[in-house]
Amino acid sequence: MKLLEERIVKDGQVRPGNILKVDAFLNHQLDVNLLDEIGKEFYRIYKDDGINKILTIEASGIAIACMTARYFNVPVVFAKKAKSRNLDGEVLTSTVHSFTYGKEYDITLAKKFLSPEDKVLILDDFMAVGKAMHGLLDVCQQAGACVGGIGIAIEKGFQSGGDSLRAAGYKLTSLAIIDGMDDDGTIHFRPQEEV
Repeated sequence: MKLLEERIVKDGQVRPGNILKVDAFLNHQLDVNLLDEIGKEFYRIYKDDGINKILTIEASGIAIACMTARYFNVPVVFAKKAKSRNLDGEVLTSTVHSFTYGKEYDITLAKKFLSPEDKVLILDDFMAVGKAMHGLLDVCQQAGACVGGIGIAIEKGFQSGGDSLRAAGYKLTSLAIIDGMDDDGTIHFRPQEEV
């Protein structure tokens, strides 16, 4: 998605350790017009796949999921990173390792919000090695829900997450795939095939 790539170049910051900060528009301060275009693009790609629920993980995936859900006219459900006291009934859990924070945490989702009747579009803002995605896929499997697709705003193509999920047969679309980042801040994008 050219619009997203242009915004990454304009406002993204490359940091040591292959970290890309996009907090000015995607995961701290939110550009709702850009998020709306992202949602519209995910809808264009997955509109014929029978999606009836969108799943993400808190917190950064929620805005993308909500903007996308407006086009599908379906609910968003998100996995929580901390089990709150008001989460009642049976829950689905999985352990996820965060590349950004360098630690493991459990994600939790109330079982009543995900079932075998659901065909899910999983969305997130970033993917590096894919640990969060594997946690969400695990939760879907526990619930018996079908995964209709995976949408990622920004994928680090030089890390293994996207390739492993595609090799496993998932319909995965990343709107911007970064193949490398130089010390001077230059970002190299993978040419996108039209979907």
